[in-house]
Amino acid sequence: MAEFRALDNGFDLMLGQLCLLSHREKSPAFTIAIGDEDVEMVRGNFKIADTLKSVYSPYIVQNCEAQRVTLLNKAGSGEDDGQSIILQLEQQDGYFTLNIKASNPEINRIVMSLNALENEHIYGGGEQMSYLNLRGRNFPIWTSEPGVGRDKSTELTKIMDADGMAGGDYWTSNYPQPTFISDRHYACHIDGTAYAEMDFTSRDSHKITYWNNELNIKLFMGENQLSIVGQLAQYFGRQPALPNWAIGGAIIGLKDGDNSFARLEKFADAGTAISGLWCEDWVGIRQTDFGRRLFWNWSWNEARYPDLPNRIKELAEKNIRFLGYVNPYIAVDAAQFAEAKSGGHLALNLHDDEPYLVDFGQFDCGVVDFTRPETQKWFAEEIIAKQMIDFGLSGWMADFGEYLPIDLRLHDGSDPMEAHNLWPLLWAKVNDMAVKSRGRDDIVFFMRAGASGVQAHCPLLWAGDQCVDFSRHDGIGTVITAALSAGLVGNAYSHHDVGGYTSLHGNIRTADLMKRWAELGAFTPVMRSHEGNRPDDNLQYDSNDDLLSHFAAMSRVHLALAPYVRFMSDQAVKDGLPLQRPLFLHYPDDSEVGDMQDQYLYGTDMLVAPIIEADQFSRKLYLPAGENWVHLWSGKKFTSGWHDVASPYGEPPVFYKENSTFSQLFAGLCSARNSENQGEKYG
Repeated sequence: MAEFRALDNGFDLMLGQLCLLSHREKSPAFTIAIGDEDVEMVRGNFKIADTLKSVYSPYIVQNCEAQRVTLLNKAGSGEDDGQSIILQLEQQDGYFTLNIKASNPEINRIVMSLNALENEHIYGGGEQMSYLNLRGRNFPIWTSEPGVGRDKSTELTKIMDADGMAGGDYWTSNYPQPTFISDRHYACHIDGTAYAEMDFTSRDSHKITYWNNELNIKLFMGENQLSIVGQLAQYFGRQPALPNWAIGGAIIGLKDGDNSFARLEKFADAGTAISGLWCEDWVGIRQTDFGRRLFWNWSWNEARYPDLPNRIKELAEKNIRFLGYVNPYIAVDAAQFAEAKSGGHLALNLHDDEPYLVDFGQFDCGVVDFTRPETQKWFAEEIIAKQMIDFGLSGWMADFGEYLPIDLRLHDGSDPMEAHNLWPLLWAKVNDMAVKSRGRDDIVFFMRAGASGVQAHCPLLWAGDQCVDFSRHDGIGTVITAALSAGLVGNAYSHHDVGGYTSLHGNIRTADLMKRWAELGAFTPVMRSHEGNRPDDNLQYDSNDDLLSHFAAMSRVHLALAPYVRFMSDQAVKDGLPLQRPLFLHYPDDSEVGDMQDQYLYGTDMLVAPIIEADQFSRKLYLPAGENWVHLWSGKKFTSGWHDVASPYGEPPVFYKENSTFSQLFAGLCSARNSENQGEKYG
């Protein structure tokens, strides 16, 4: 039950027995203001500032009922000076809605303070890369490029900041979401797409800022955090089960034109369990200073892949799928640009009817305007369905979605400041629309950009463009935090570029990094490699026999683990729980695990503690209480507590419960790793 409780000098908002909000005349819980934002964008990197013209704190309680409160700004006579707000509570199916609306239509900033405890843990925020526990930090909600380095103290971040504000920070993310979960057994979600901030820096309050005249909050409560995660998954929309082909073995990412097929044979000869070949360059290549990029015309590039239709058929005979690439922009020098322009499918300049162009770094593109229903249908049918699905693709990277500028004109007349955070959801819907038009439940597209509600349309996340290193805020370890945080707000499946992606200013892959990333990839739902933005400057998994042999071994582990992943995926459809889970979900009373983000539970029966530091051949890890754990590679039994565990290459620290119904399957993973036989394809 949620209700307002009147007091002599204010009121409390009760969520069951929890006092969620306390408003007093001398310490009001709300502030409203008129603000004027200043937004600068350079290639998906944003600098946002705000100037407040007027600030009010409505504090006089004019009336307080169980489900409705009116607050006035002016004391004395009780007359409204035009700066009042109305709070309305409503019970929905499984959650509560708190609506806060300012009476003055010019008000466009609302700030609300919730009660907090000093030792409270806060999680969620969409896909966060740096911190699983959000407590003590402020998180702006604005989808963007995460940045390169994401640590203001590092030289790489400083260099990238000087070049187009591209360094990023701990909070920058392709997929921020205004949803958080408290270990006080409630969740709070902002139902809207305007710019927001979730500030958890205060000891005794959580501050929510929203740039709109109206703030709509969804409140969830449960017996524990596990039940709340399930509720959020139900609210946002549960994803379908992953198809068998995607979870059994590796998807090999190559962008080497027709030579990719000869290289794939080399992977096969090394005993790699191959489920798919992903060639993002199937649309052609554009070389820029950033590296080897793609030609953004969304159809087969016959010059780069001269016999692709037959190649796809040959792969299918080996039970190997072919995957491609697409994004929601069209290059001005692409053949499809003229069609998009003449068809009214592009967003326009503010002051003329010419397409708005975005600089993506040495080439300009038009923005496909998904606020127009005809454009959604055109892109879904004419681009994705006909050019990709009908052509033979079984999946693709649905890239970008974060770049919507705020100084353009959209077909539906909406404010780009409101549409910006909505854009990834519209992009997901278009991809989903195309897949559904062909009735294909075996297709998997994957996205890095996200927004509230993307869960119902995007079958698989990927963690974006990590640096090819072990750095704290932009390296291999961030993909674990990304999966755990996104999983808490309804995204059951996450994966990443095995090997990393971004290589700039002399930062290149090491064999150590490549091996450790392959080990991590084996214990994620989908294992997909990437050649990175500068493949010629970096090691690849087929660069030498040692790397190839290691990758092949880990792919066989991934294939052998597929029945367990199948079980977890089918369960996720029923309960909405993610496959990769923070330990606190199942061990909420264990004081050791609240901030733990460098190891995770894989389902309920397996614990994975990857090596995410350079040149480390052992690591300290924690095994939760109440269980007997078996070391995957040695079969040695461990009790709960902290342990130093050896980890030579090929043996990432992985444990399983002794009494697991999958214990026989887990015990066989060591044999699968050591076998040079690819084994049968899964499904």
